[in-house]
Amino acid sequence: MSSLPQAPGGQGPTNSAAQQPDGALPQARPESFATRLRDSALSSNTLWIFLALVAIIVVFSILKPSAFLSSYDIKTIFINAAVALILSVGMTFVIITAGIDLSVGSILVMSGVIAVKVMIAVAGGASASGNAGWGPILVGIVAGLGVGLGWGVINGVIISMLRVPPLIVTLGTFGIALGLSDVLTGGVDIGGVPTKFSSAVGSGSVGPIPTMVLIAAVVTIAAGLLLHTTRFGRYTYAIGSNDEAARRAGINVNLHLIKVYALSGLLSGLGGLLSLAYFTTTTISGHETDNLTAISAVVIGGTSLFGGVGAMFGTVIGVFIPVVLASGLVIVGLQSFWQEVMIGAILIAAVYFDQVRRRARSRP
Repeated sequence: MSSLPQAPGGQGPTNSAAQQPDGALPQARPESFATRLRDSALSSNTLWIFLALVAIIVVFSILKPSAFLSSYDIKTIFINAAVALILSVGMTFVIITAGIDLSVGSILVMSGVIAVKVMIAVAGGASASGNAGWGPILVGIVAGLGVGLGWGVINGVIISMLRVPPLIVTLGTFGIALGLSDVLTGGVDIGGVPTKFSSAVGSGSVGPIPTMVLIAAVVTIAAGLLLHTTRFGRYTYAIGSNDEAARRAGINVNLHLIKVYALSGLLSGLGGLLSLAYFTTTTISGHETDNLTAISAVVIGGTSLFGGVGAMFGTVIGVFIPVVLASGLVIVGLQSFWQEVMIGAILIAAVYFDQVRRRARSRP
């Protein structure tokens, strides 16, 4: 199958595909990954958002240099960002296809619930679970990831095959997954997380790097390579730019959407496992706004809600802005509630500038 043409900046295929006879597409000129990443950042909101993050860091560093720049605070910022980053990575792929996934927080919760229940069952009960070895832990990890993947596939099938809007589908699965989690637990958080799991993943580290941060970094780098250097990424951009042109070019749009939502669900399951390891409990009521956090991070990072435009580096910046703001506000003695005000304003501004940019491109 021929390669898809890349738009300026490597953000995705151009809509010229629809003008080609018989769905034939011209070959894209090869570009290095570094060139694509650089052009993608410079041609979207990513550069400005990065400068905004730098400005926030500089301001807090001037106000409280000893506290804000301490190794403890820096490590805390990265740990707090780890789960949100993993959710936002999956959300990036979804939004680039012009979709949305409101179910990530509930899938995270249910994955954690299933994982710990399986660990307890395999270990022989709650009393034995705390001292369980890696056998029950690995079985629980597979179960948690499987739940996330399964919910993602369900979302993708309903959206692509039944043509139900992503907003409605994922809003529905958001409620179903959270409700089933309450049914399975009676609305009470479950403990009994094996000590080996929590100490190795939740509070463990590889050298100076916390294990959670390392896992999030590996996932993000792998996803960035997948998005920016592979056929899977090109197809993702193509569908978000013009799904009908993508179909005419020979792309199995339905199958690809299922894969994209499956990836989002799988990463939500991974987020549930990290949350479980860190808090050593299921924290059922603590993730109701995770979907909005992930969507905000992706959009603030320059990914267009209209699809076809986005970069993984921008998502990383979008994740760290609220985390850095929250940490800085606490350190300088302001109420952390101001974080929500600032993030809301930044989100509205990001969407506004995206609309302005789209209107400017559509003018003759």
